[in-house]
Order: sequence, then C-alpha cells, then structure tokens
Amino acid sequence: MTEHVDIAVIGAGPAGANAALAASRHGLSVTLLDEQSKPGGQVWRARSAAILDAPSTPESAAGGALRQRLQNSAVARLGDTRVWQIERTEDGWVLHLLRQGRVEQRRARALVIATGAREFVQPVPGWTTPGVLGLAGATALFKQDLTLPGQRTVVSGTGPLVFFVAAEIRRLGGEVAGVITPNGRGDWLRALPAMLSRPDLLLRGARWVADLMLAGVPIHWRHAVSTVAGDGRVAAVGFRPLDADWSPVGAERGIAADSLCLGNGLIPAVEAAELAGVALEHRPELGGWLPRRGADGETEVPGLFLCGDGAGIRGAAAAEIDGRLTGLRAAQHLGAETASERAALRPRYARAARFGMAMTALSMPRKGLAELTTPDTIVCRCESLTGGVIAAEIAAGAGSTNAVKSGLRAGMGACGGKFCQTAVARMIAAAEDRAEAEVPPPTARPPLRPVPVSALAGEFDYSDLPIPKPAPL
Repeated sequence: MTEHVDIAVIGAGPAGANAALAASRHGLSVTLLDEQSKPGGQVWRARSAAILDAPSTPESAAGGALRQRLQNSAVARLGDTRVWQIERTEDGWVLHLLRQGRVEQRRARALVIATGAREFVQPVPGWTTPGVLGLAGATALFKQDLTLPGQRTVVSGTGPLVFFVAAEIRRLGGEVAGVITPNGRGDWLRALPAMLSRPDLLLRGARWVADLMLAGVPIHWRHAVSTVAGDGRVAAVGFRPLDADWSPVGAERGIAADSLCLGNGLIPAVEAAELAGVALEHRPELGGWLPRRGADGETEVPGLFLCGDGAGIRGAAAAEIDGRLTGLRAAQHLGAETASERAALRPRYARAARFGMAMTALSMPRKGLAELTTPDTIVCRCESLTGGVIAAEIAAGAGSTNAVKSGLRAGMGACGGKFCQTAVARMIAAAEDRAEAEVPPPTARPPLRPVPVSALAGEFDYSDLPIPKPAPL
C-alpha cells in the first residue's frame, strides 16, 4: 500500500528539515526523507553514539536543536532512505524509495527538493591515493566520529572550509603540516564588506587563521596541490604557485605528510530537480549549474519547490531560512495562508545569503586550476579514465558531457558522475574554447542512486517461474 501525504521533502539538512517543520506547523501532513539515519545533513551531521559526551561545537549544538524540534513535531521522518526515481502525476508526485533493502513508494500532493551540494575536487596526479580525502569528507569524520584523517595532514582548498578543516584537525590533536590555498590575501580583503553582514562568522574564521599562524603552521597563499606521492599511502604532497587566473607557475615544492584534505568548492546537486522537470541555468556566483527557481523556492513545475544549496550555494545560515520560506510557500500552494510569515523572513534571508555568496565566490575555482590535470591523471575514478583518454574522446567529436558519457562511460559508475562530470565539462569547454555555461551536465536519469536488482525484482521463488516446454525437433 502506498502512503499519501500532503508534502514530501527530500533532504533533511538545514534547508529540508526547516522546510518540513514550517509546512507541518500549518496542519499539513509532511514526510521528510533522507539518506542519513538522522536529520542534520552534512553541516549538522549527527554524532555517533560513541562520542555523544564530547564537548559541544556550534555545528553539533545546531544539529541537536534541529533534531529535537523534529522529534517534537508532527513531521514523519524516514532515514536511511534513498529516493531513486521521481514521477509527476495528475494529482501530485510519486517517489520511488529504497528502504531496508526493499523498494517502496510515497505519494505527495507537493514536493520540496533540498538535496544540498557535493564537493568538487580538481583532479591532480595522485589524488586517488589512499589518504586523500575531500575537505567536506573530512568534516564528516570530525562531526560524526571525532576521527582524524591522519597523523600529519596537509590541508588544501578554496574558501573558508580549508581553514575550518585545519582548525578542527588541531583541535582534535592532529598535526597540520601546511595549509595550501589558491586564494590570495587580497581575495579575502575584497570579500570583507559582505562578511561584515555576519560579524559572528567573520570572527570565528579569523580565530581559525590566527590559531594556525600562532602555532607556526605555514599558510601558502595563492598555491595549489599539484601532485600527491606515495605507494599505497600518501607520503608527500607537491604544490605550485598560481597566477591571477590560478594557472600553475614556477617550480614545485613538497611537504612530507601521511594524509591530504583537498577540495575546490561545492557544486549544487541538481539531479533530483532535473529529473522532476526543472530546467537548469548556469550561475557561476552560486556554484555553476543549478535548477531554475523563483521567489521562496517556487518553480515553473506546479507543486514543486526547491531550497538550500541544491538551488545555489549560499551557505548553511541562508539554507536554514530558505528552507522555512520554501516550506511556507509549499504550504500556501496547498491552501495555507503564509504570506506575512514569508515577508518577515526575507530580509534575514537576504543578509545571510550575502555572506554565503561571498564565501561561494572565494570557493569557486578559476579557469587555470584545470591545468593541474595532466594526461595521465585519473579523472573518472569509477571507470579509471585518464585526462588523456577523455581529451582524445573530445578531440574525436564528443562535444558534450552526454557524448563523453556515452562513448567512455564516464559518469556511469557507482558515483553517477558526481566526482568527474564537472571536470569533464570544464575539459570540453577548454578544448573547444567555449564558456562553461555552454556545456551543461549530463541528462539526469533514474536511478538517482544505486538500487540493487534484487530489490527491484521483489520477492519471488525462482521455482515459480514458468518454464516453457522444449520446442519439438
């Protein structure tokens, strides 16, 4: 039997969870679906049972408060749940789910998609070596398990996340061998006016940098990781200076380390929205390709609403308010009166978004960073495709990400292209002297997440299958 609800929300991070809470307060039945076992998303990830007594952090406190609000609400929560297909019907939406090894369905009159973002890492020689983690992946280790990536770690990347990760490693007792960031000091100074809209966050970031400097941790401004050396494990990290376009210049230097945290900004996770029928547009100031939406999360598709970083990278503070606005707009779509509530929230959202977009501008890689990917560098990890193989396919006429995917299977592995397709699109744009806005991501298709064939097949006994009689000779 398929359950029917008024509103289904995909994603239980700051945006999705707050959208569910806001809509539920207007008497609507709301179901919140998420791949993690507990709400909070990546930013407010729940701690494992082994570290519940560890000292509180701003992230753990915010996440705990959110989970308590959900527990005290009427929102139905489905954790450890994958949404692998979305279908639009005459009266709403059908969501195909994978839960506890079984496929299920949920029907909803309205749908809110809050799938967040994924991390982009510019492929460099050796980036697939064990001991290399994404910056966002490292934060998951810290928040959920208080686990360090290694004993001596190089932290490299763009925007504020690089300093947060370095500060957390030190807080947890690890050694930071060095911080390497493509941003220059001038980039941060230019972002200062926008950062003044959130002095609390500005002060927190300043403390991270001050702690590193007082501890004598070298910070290599306007540099990027160029190679990772090691036989079965990270042994050293090579890095080079960058010019204004972030193209590598000058000689490579090295740092001995047993681990590397590496990241180059966040990319909106657009696949679910695209599968639901929303057109994409290119907005580099918001992270690149994102689904088109209007005020308060409304889209051109009736009954479909979007919020959070999946609709543009504006940061967790903005995502929280964006979720409330979107949940209220979805509730109004189903008859509730929420206009005055939304009007009161919009100024707060604008202030938070201003700060978040300044951080996005610092985090987005510039064109020259792609030159760090050599012909021998693995770009598609699932299919072990190198930059040279992909470049040859582009030269042979594959002028779109769909064409490269069709010809080489890039993006058809378990990750669904999340680790390679942005790099592939930028390779196409560079090879054909086109703007990135002219090379969209591949077409989203089900399943959005891997689904076992056994789950799709359902329960049956092979002995019950009809076997035809042999044909006469």
